[in-house]
Parts: sequence; structure tokens; C-alpha cells
Amino acid sequence: MKKNMFTRILAFLITGVLAFSVLPPVAARAELVDTSDNEVIVSKSVPKGKTGKRMNVTFTIKNDSGEKWEDVEARIYNNGAYIAGPNAVEGEYVFPFEVTTGTFEPKHVGTIEDGKSKNVSIPARVRSDLSEGYYTVQIEITSKEHKASALEYVNIWVSKSTGSDKDDDEEEREVGFVLGEGQFTPYGTYPNVMEFAINMRNDGLTEARDVNVVMVLNKDTNEFPFDINEGNYDRNFEKIGADEVVQLPYSMAIRSDAYTGYYPIKFEIRYRETATGQIMKEEETFWVHIKNKDKDDTSGDFNEHDRTKARIVVDGFETIPETIIAGEPFRLVLRMKNASSSLAASNILFTMESEKVDNSSVFTTESGSSSVVVNSLSAGEVTELTFDLLSRAGIDQRSYALTIKETYDSPEFKNASESVTIDIPIKQIARLNTGTMEVMPDSITVGSESNIMFPINNTGKVILYNVMVAFEADSIQPTDTYVGNIKPGETGNVDVMLSAVAPTQDEGKVKVLITYEDENGEVQPAVEKELTLFVTEAMDDDFGMDNIDVGDFSDIPMENGSFFGKYKIQIIAGGILAAAAVVFFLIRRKKKKKAQQEEDDLGDEIS
Repeated sequence: MKKNMFTRILAFLITGVLAFSVLPPVAARAELVDTSDNEVIVSKSVPKGKTGKRMNVTFTIKNDSGEKWEDVEARIYNNGAYIAGPNAVEGEYVFPFEVTTGTFEPKHVGTIEDGKSKNVSIPARVRSDLSEGYYTVQIEITSKEHKASALEYVNIWVSKSTGSDKDDDEEEREVGFVLGEGQFTPYGTYPNVMEFAINMRNDGLTEARDVNVVMVLNKDTNEFPFDINEGNYDRNFEKIGADEVVQLPYSMAIRSDAYTGYYPIKFEIRYRETATGQIMKEEETFWVHIKNKDKDDTSGDFNEHDRTKARIVVDGFETIPETIIAGEPFRLVLRMKNASSSLAASNILFTMESEKVDNSSVFTTESGSSSVVVNSLSAGEVTELTFDLLSRAGIDQRSYALTIKETYDSPEFKNASESVTIDIPIKQIARLNTGTMEVMPDSITVGSESNIMFPINNTGKVILYNVMVAFEADSIQPTDTYVGNIKPGETGNVDVMLSAVAPTQDEGKVKVLITYEDENGEVQPAVEKELTLFVTEAMDDDFGMDNIDVGDFSDIPMENGSFFGKYKIQIIAGGILAAAAVVFFLIRRKKKKKAQQEEDDLGDEIS
């Protein structure tokens, strides 16, 4: 009886093997250290790096202790095991980073209130001799009075650098600064005080310490258009993190003898790469636009006793609509004033001339001529001019110059020529789309996880700031992940694990919400996408062998006493089930490919 039972169980197992042998193979996946037992460190995605390159080990510190943590610090833990090389024996720990004086230096995180969390990024250089695969890094968390103390794991993925990689050819900077990113050129008019702030971003890989930004002053009006009223125009920062943006605020009085035009303002930026490192220096330039007097006007401000010719200036202007989108038409309303106190102007011809980009005008007339004639303009009189214009599509988001050339007669001056310039800001609509969403696996049981990966492409002309992706469905734990800033023409990658909490009750749709901020820090409406993920109840490990009727197959004739002869019906039945499984899998995959193809053809653009 026992032998018979053993034989039947063996037949059952062989049937299962036959069924699975005809299914598509599952891709092998490297083993990760289970970080689900971490109590303080949360890894929402696996940080990625390339051999020989710098990378950021990113994670979140979560405070659920019931009390506030102060002076929190995080560092890569020095466990003394980093000497193991790529040829280490199986099971031996391999430390993935180059060991330098700063590798194990703690990073200051600050205060974390109870129930709150903070994102942390620790830079390190990946060893060039590593094989591609997953590696584990221990992170030590400490705080004031030892209220926070943890030694937990973070998994990273290392891939091989190749000569074809774009970043292999780029020079990596530990610390570097960019001025004025994502903002318009400040504009000031004499005699008004010019209030402006400059965005400064650390585009390096590590935190900058003891940052001192010095405005380079110059007594030459041709080089520096502001009055020097203060003894110190320095701006100081204790630290500026990698990719962090700070503002440099200024309030400057314009010199009375400064000419109309663009001025380069030079800055010297001094900083340290470490708390005790040597002082480094970098020079950057930021441009401002000043409106005062033209260079050919040597008489200073208009003199009412100057009887030579009238002076026609822009008294003001507006656009309809107020915000101009690149590629769309708008109406320009100009108010031109004869600023002379006594001289009239007649036979006035106003002609517009647009700034050019790549030899093409930014502004063109939508219909009609770009010139307007006004018969006369008495002293102090204002006339209103209206132009219907079309802005050029595909240009960068910034202000563009529109010059109004004037030709007119005065009592004592015939065919006088002047020109004035106004700046019109042009906005671009942020655009993005997503690539193919990879769901591995696309069917899971309650309590397990699925890996979601897809790219987000910036197809517009403006930077998408602080891109976030959230996943929502009744069957999964709500999850969100930070992608970061995505520059025009570049791609941000999403790589996140979703945890199943309940069986799917609908079509298995998971809502994907993509949000970002504009240049003013305002969160824009979410772009909504969908992916399919089915969640089922966990399978019972008991196969129900106790309910098998041993006598069910007792009447089957034996052929030569062979194993197949005894259990051919069970084996044939198993084969039929396996074939059915294959058909089901192929039909389902075909439907998914068709749905994905329709989504890709439709495109994902926002405005």
C-alpha cells in the first residue's frame, strides 16, 4: 500500500514537471539581502551605479520611536570587510566602493520629528574591478544622546561602464555651481531700485561646505551698472547639498550714467568639499538687463531746453493674453509717448524688428504690416499702437527683444531716427511621455512584491522639477517614489517594488500618477497612467494528497508492468493541462502586447 502511494505521488510530481516544462522560462534574478526587517532605513528603490563612477546611495530615515531625534548623522559603515576582491570565495562579503578618506565620513541629516522621515543621499565611487550584480552596503545611523542608533542594510545594483555610455565621457565634479538655472534675466529701469534673486544650484556629486559667494564689484560703469552703497555683498551658506538650489537675494540701485544693455555680473564662489578640506574657488557669471539711456545719447536725461528734436519713448505696453505660449498668437498694445516738454513730432513711422534665433525672427506679424504711421504727436502726448503677432514655436523659455524703430520730423530736425527696445517673455508648455511599463511579475499573491520599471521622457523645452510617481489600487500598498529633476530631452527612470495586500476585485488596473513642479515650485496637475497587476490569494501548500482515492485507478490495465503503463492516464491528463496553460499564457501575452502597442502609438503628452 505504501509503495503504491509513493508511486502515485511520484507520478503526480512528474505531471507537474511536464506542465511547467512547456511554460516560458523565468528570467534568473540575482539575490538581494532582505531589508524588510529594517526599522529605521527604508529603501523605496535600488540605487544604481556604474563601475569606476560615482553614485549616490539613496534611502529614507524613518522615525517611529515616539520621540524627536536631533543631530542625526548617517554614514557608510566601516565593518573592516572591504578588502575582499572580485575573486573572493563564494559567500565572502565584497565591499563595492573605493576606500578613501571620505568614504566613511558621516553625513549630517539634522532633526527628524517623531512620525516623520527624511531622504538621505550618500555619495561614493564604485570600484572598477567589480562584476555586474547586486551588492549590499551597511548604513549606520546615529543621533544626539544616542536616541537614534541603527545598523541596517541597503542593496545597490552595479553595472559595467562601457565606452558607449554617455556619462563615461563626462568629467565628474565633486562640487560645482550653476547660476540662474530656470529663471528669466532680471530687468531694471533707472531710477528704480532693482530687486532680484539668483538661483544657485550645486550640480556636483557631493555636499559643499562653508560656501561664500562674492559679487565682484567694479567702479567702471561699462562693466558694473550698480551703485556700490554697501561694504559687503557676500552671501554665505554653511552647506549646500548635491543638486540643492539656494537663492542669492540682492537689492541694487542703478547708476545714473549706466547705458541700456545687458551686463555680466561676475561672482567668485569659495567652498570646501569636506569640513576640514582646503578652500576651493570657482568663478561664474550672471547677466542682468538695464534700461536707462542709449549709448549715442551723450546729453544725459532728456533736456526740455534741447530744441533739436522730439524724443519718443515707450510709456508702457501689455500683451493679450498676459502669458504668451511659444507658437501661439498674441496682441501687443504699445503706448508711445513724446517725452519732449515742448517739441512736437510729425510724420512718425514706427517699425517693429524682432530678435532672431538661428537667423529666424522670434516674432512675426500674424497679418498686415509690421509698420504703423502716426501723423503727429504733440509734446507730452501718448498714442496707442496695436500689433497682432505670432511667436515662434520651438524656442527656449526666456525673454526676447522686440525693437521699435522710429523715423519722424521735428520743427528743427527732419528725418530723425531713434529706436527703443522692449523684452517680451515667452513660456513653454511642459511635456512628458512614458515608455513601456515593465511589470515583473504581472501576477502575484497577497504578501508578495512586483517590480515596476519604466522611463519618463521630457519631450518639452523646460525642466521638470522634483518629479514624483505614485501608485494606487485597492490590491496594493499605496507607494510613491522620487525621480528628481528631468532636463529637456532627457529621461528619468522609475524602479519601484509594489507590495500586494488584497486580491484583485476588478480588471487588475493600478493607477500611476506622475507629478512635477514648475520653475516657481508649484506642483502641476498629475499625469495619470495605468498598468495591469493581478493579485490572488496565497496558494495553500497542502496539495490535498489525503483526499486521493487510491482505488480510483485500480482498474487500469497494466502494460508489461511498466511505470508509464501503470500511470499513463495521469501523465496524459497532466500533459493536457500543461497545453491548456500554454494556450492561456500566449493569449494573455498577445492581449497585453496589443494594449501596450495602442498605448505607445497614442503617445503621452501633457500641456
